Amino acid sequence: MTVTAPAGFDAAGIAAGIKRTGALDLAVVVNRGPSQAGAAVFTSNRAMANPIIWSKQVILDGVVTAVVLNSGGANCFTGPEGFQVTHRTAEAAASALGASAGDVLVCSTGLIGDQLDGEILEEGVLSAVNRLSAGGGEDAARAIMTTDSVPKTVIVDGAGWRIGGMAKGAGMLAPGLATMLVVLTTDADLAAGELDGALREATRLTFDRLDSDGCMSTNDQVTLLASGASGVRPPIEEFTEALVRACDELAAKLQADAEGASHEITIEVVGAVSESDAVEVGRSVARNNLFKAAIFGNDPNWGRVLAAIGTTAAEFDPYLVDVSMNGVRVCHAGRPDRPREEVDLTPRATTVRIELHAGEASATIRTNDLTHDYVHENSAYAS
Repeated sequence: MTVTAPAGFDAAGIAAGIKRTGALDLAVVVNRGPSQAGAAVFTSNRAMANPIIWSKQVILDGVVTAVVLNSGGANCFTGPEGFQVTHRTAEAAASALGASAGDVLVCSTGLIGDQLDGEILEEGVLSAVNRLSAGGGEDAARAIMTTDSVPKTVIVDGAGWRIGGMAKGAGMLAPGLATMLVVLTTDADLAAGELDGALREATRLTFDRLDSDGCMSTNDQVTLLASGASGVRPPIEEFTEALVRACDELAAKLQADAEGASHEITIEVVGAVSESDAVEVGRSVARNNLFKAAIFGNDPNWGRVLAAIGTTAAEFDPYLVDVSMNGVRVCHAGRPDRPREEVDLTPRATTVRIELHAGEASATIRTNDLTHDYVHENSAYAS
């Protein structure tokens, strides 16, 4: 049931005709209440799609009745006409639900520069609203897929309350979110300000540390809705911990479905002076194409790790650093340690541990290898 697992939510996913393939391409998630609190975080890319521009205004009052999401078109760099399509989409949902358009978030994903058909979207929204149900979460999760190979969903249970979620994303995964649309729902009774704080903390620790290919999208949005239908008001620390678990699970599923990837790489940085240093070091490796290509070739080339982290401003002595790959320490104090032949990189799961010996802070970054399939898929995306 995913986003409809918590009480108070209905959803639907339909084929509105946006995708030429006839696949599901439009989803609606509705909060039936009694509360309609919401929070959202957005891409930090200054090049924002029209739905982001719209939704940033909608979320200001912390009230969200519904989220409308379409795949098959990003509605980005489509001019005033594109913004009108977003507005028309929200108006259609509001009219069908007896709500205000100013309480309807809109999300789009797909190719930049293609104009969406407002009439198709409007008719699709009306059709989706007519099919809303508590069992509609699975179709909704499929309707937001683009190059995803599988839908991505999560359920985390609390003490008398629940979190549900769905996500899409398979490429351009980089921080400041990633190419992702995520809708999280809860029947916990929490105010919009509490949701906002919890969501920002969860995003900081999960989605913002997923860096598959260093490319930031124009359409990223992570939304959290609370219905209050459970009547339970959990301590915010408890709720935030559960939300982090939900987001972490979705982030792992996004990483696992990254376009063309053959390795899921977890980069653990320990012994840093600060958390920000640990993140910077991990991200420098995650974005290093030479390192990523080596992992694709099952080559434990730890020299590329040291070369990558040496470009950062983090505080550490590169000649004291240890590097381990899949449990084998191949570099100790900036020198060769165990033979490379002892490292097995054939499994899809790969762990790189970097010990800076500079402090007590740590952070983990998720990434993928650089493959022929990734280049091929993205060279042909528009066609």
